[in-house]
Amino acid sequence: MRALASAFAIAALTALVVACGPPKPPDFQSILSTSSTTSSATPTTTGKPVAISKYLESVGVAGVPVAPNNLPDLTVSIPTPPGWSPYTNPKIPPTTQVISKGEKYPTAMLLVFKLTGNFDVAEAIKHANADAQQLPGFTQLDASTADYNGFPSSMIQGSFDSNGTRLHSFNRIVFATGSPPANQRYLVQLSITGLAKEAVAQSADIEAIIRGFVIAAK
Repeated sequence: MRALASAFAIAALTALVVACGPPKPPDFQSILSTSSTTSSATPTTTGKPVAISKYLESVGVAGVPVAPNNLPDLTVSIPTPPGWSPYTNPKIPPTTQVISKGEKYPTAMLLVFKLTGNFDVAEAIKHANADAQQLPGFTQLDASTADYNGFPSSMIQGSFDSNGTRLHSFNRIVFATGSPPANQRYLVQLSITGLAKEAVAQSADIEAIIRGFVIAAK
C-alpha cells in the first residue's frame, strides 16, 4: 500500500531533517517506508516496537495531509510565542504548519492527516512512540497514553543524538474525530525539537506551545 507511504513525521525525524537544513516534513507514505524495507502487509515480530506508520499500513489505513486551519469539522491550532514566527520554505507543503525561533532550533511542526479505513485506535496508540524509542542514544524523559482533550493520544519526550548534537524532542500524536454526522477520523501530530543544551532556556516557550495546543470538534 504505497499510497499510504508518506505521512506523519515524528519529532525525531523532523529534528534529523532540521539538523541538516530547513525542515522538510515527510508525508504519510515516506514515513511508512522508513519504518520497514519490506513490503509485507503484516508487521513482523522482530523484538523491536512496530512503528505506528507500519501498523496503520498493515491494516489498510490511508491518510491525506490537510491544513490545520482548513478543517470544516475540527479545530487544530498551536500558539506562537513571542520571538517565534512562521517558517516557510518551498520544500514545505502548504498543509504543514511550522513555527521556529531562529534559523534551526527550536522548531514546532503541526501536521494533520485525514484518515480512511477502519482500525483499532487503542492498538494504534501502542505504536505511537516506537520510532522515537529507536533513535540513536534515545533517553526517555516522559511519556503518556492519557487522552488529550477527550481524544486518544500518545506523548513521548526525550533526548537523542543527531550528527554529533544532542537534541531534545517532544512528540504528541492524537487520533481526533470531527463533528457529526461525518465523524471523520484524523491523525494530528505536534512535534517540537530543540537543542538539549538549551532545553532549560527554551522551556517557557516550549511549555506555552504544549499547553496551548488545541484540538476540538467544531
